[in-house]
Amino acid sequence: MNITQISVFLENRPGRLAHLLTVLSDAGINLRALAVADTADFGIVRIIVDDVDQAISAIHAAGLTAATTSVLRVEVPDTPGALEKSVIGPLSDAGVNIEYLYAYSETTETSAIVVLKVDDLTKANKALA
Repeated sequence: MNITQISVFLENRPGRLAHLLTVLSDAGINLRALAVADTADFGIVRIIVDDVDQAISAIHAAGLTAATTSVLRVEVPDTPGALEKSVIGPLSDAGVNIEYLYAYSETTETSAIVVLKVDDLTKANKALA
């Protein structure tokens, strides 16, 4: 299933992530997933939220820079080897490149959720159908 991810660009200094999280909290936005990648000067915070439009509005109102991207949300059986067998292998076999991947926090008893940024969403969805 395709979902919308928000990427927020922050200076790599103390308090910037806390500020973003306060902005989202104050706007009543619930986080579903969060991943942070950093360099010496800036970080990219990738988030999945319950209300993308409200989150983008709050982020921009706070003077922060953000962009949205379509990503793939995949449910994976919670068993050894399942990620490779049910996601990574089929995407590799279909010639789909994974640009990044992170876990998605959702209550489920028997499955794990992963979020993948791939180079071809249509091909990836077909490969995993």
